[in-house]
Amino acid sequence: MKQRINRFLSPPLVVVFALIDIVAWAIALTGAALVRHGFDLSKLNGDSVATLIALAAGLQIAFGLVSGLYVGRRRPASFEETGAMALGAVLITLTLMVVVAFTPGRHLAPLSAILGAAAYQLVLSLGTRYIWRWIGEFRRVSHHPRAHRALIFGAGEAGEQAARALREDPESDFLPLAFLDDDPALSRLEIVNLPVVGGRHAIESAARRFDADSLIVAMPSARRSQINAVAAAAQQAGLKVWILPRLAKYLTEQVEFADLREFTLSEFLHREEIKTDLDSIAGYLRGRKVLVTGAGGSIGSVLCKLVAQFEPSELVLLDRDEGALHALQLSLHGRALMNESNLVLADIRDRQAIRDIFAHYRPDVVFHTAALKHLALLEEYPVEAVKTNILGTRNVLEAAIASGARRIVNISTDKAVEPVSVLGATKRIAELLTAAYARVSDAVVMSVRFGNVLGSRGSIIPTLREQLATGRPLTITHPDVTRFFMTVEEAVELVVQAGAIGEDGEVLVLDMGEPVRIVDLARQLAAEMRPGEQIEFEVIGLRAGEKLHESATSASERLLRTPHPLISAYEAPPLEISDVDMLGTVQDTEELRSLLWGLVGSTAYEPMMMPERTAR
Repeated sequence: MKQRINRFLSPPLVVVFALIDIVAWAIALTGAALVRHGFDLSKLNGDSVATLIALAAGLQIAFGLVSGLYVGRRRPASFEETGAMALGAVLITLTLMVVVAFTPGRHLAPLSAILGAAAYQLVLSLGTRYIWRWIGEFRRVSHHPRAHRALIFGAGEAGEQAARALREDPESDFLPLAFLDDDPALSRLEIVNLPVVGGRHAIESAARRFDADSLIVAMPSARRSQINAVAAAAQQAGLKVWILPRLAKYLTEQVEFADLREFTLSEFLHREEIKTDLDSIAGYLRGRKVLVTGAGGSIGSVLCKLVAQFEPSELVLLDRDEGALHALQLSLHGRALMNESNLVLADIRDRQAIRDIFAHYRPDVVFHTAALKHLALLEEYPVEAVKTNILGTRNVLEAAIASGARRIVNISTDKAVEPVSVLGATKRIAELLTAAYARVSDAVVMSVRFGNVLGSRGSIIPTLREQLATGRPLTITHPDVTRFFMTVEEAVELVVQAGAIGEDGEVLVLDMGEPVRIVDLARQLAAEMRPGEQIEFEVIGLRAGEKLHESATSASERLLRTPHPLISAYEAPPLEISDVDMLGTVQDTEELRSLLWGLVGSTAYEPMMMPERTAR
């Protein structure tokens, strides 16, 4: 009963607006009739006006229900609602005029009075809604202290939503101050009471004028090149850059403060982000047992999260790092009791342990991501590189095939192309070894090759971030050195795609776009973390085993097919499996290096001395 009384005392907003519209017609028709008769009450026919008011009220309710005006489809005082109300006023006015014109005897009211009443009614109804919306927005604005003063680039719908969200969300640390937009038609406009003060060339002057420290890019439908140009101008002006989600997000949902994310280095890849249609090809994972080696690593952990989305019957997480397994389980399930049966703590170097593990779980699909990857360190310890990257790979391939796996994917690197480092040589031999096992098994066995992953553990990006955070010079091996980069999400999606379309013994090479100069990446990272500051660089020279430029493929590799616009398949000549066994018996580093280069068939490797440091 109490709830019914509360609902009666607090009717829905649309009911309130319907009553307001009816009252507005009553006031408008009465007022218009008085104006028409020069405010002479003696000439006012009360019965006629009452009849018109009743008719207008009925028509208004009917139109409101049919058009959706009174069922909550439109935001009050929005452009859409204003259009609907204007259409309703026109239709109701025409109906009233027809009724008056064809009523026998004396007219109910002058036609001019009905026309005037329509205008009055529309002004009253819209004015009431506007006041209601203005009061509501004023009450929603959060007045807590803000840590950041922000400009918004993009004065469209997404920018307007962003400004409202930033002002209203009590969690927001941003105070929006002004808009910027390259569209000259928007210059000098005011949107949600914030001025549009110019385009990208006005970013620096606007930052000084408003004492801003942040710029929010609200261009969800823009190309990456456009966003990059705006971000570069903002960082040059000393502003921290944030970005809204892509177009698909804000078309279906209101922009919220939580949608903002930092403008990261992944935006600076000189290409559009690679997107794949995983749903159409990842059926080989659904309902199958999947095992991932190196599950806690940068690639392995993201791969596990993606595979889990396709509902495998079991996802086995294998790693030798217990801390990495703990972190992965926590991110997957929100808890990490470390007692689930799918967690496997083991080292792929242990041949018997790997055999026993695969025999127990009998996975259908295996993703082999475990590897040692630090180039300079492996130059000093080639024996360790061989134990993990070659013998460990052999152990995984051997155990997977013996346990009945149907599909095995070995993760490789572009450093395996014409290798000049121990890392590259061991990963190339792993590719050739994978091709060898493909020939002696019924499973589909393949390798997938790609370049550097942005932000992966131990890579160049975390190193540069640490140097920037501690105020140290950024160390660059060579000003002209380039590398291929992908985001970890891109790499993992393409690995899953390649796993579906790869054939026996192939090396599938992912399209990584154009190579990126490391020095440019370092400058962009400095602009992101310490905008507007002069950053010192220190050139240390190429280290032993490093190339100036990496390649995705070798001129000697034969292209077999292009099964996907972003994936090419190359031939890998199989290695004699017995040749690998002898590597495990060699402890002398120089002898081991000679054996490695004999197996990869390359004479390109020449050990290089570490050059002395020079500052620039």
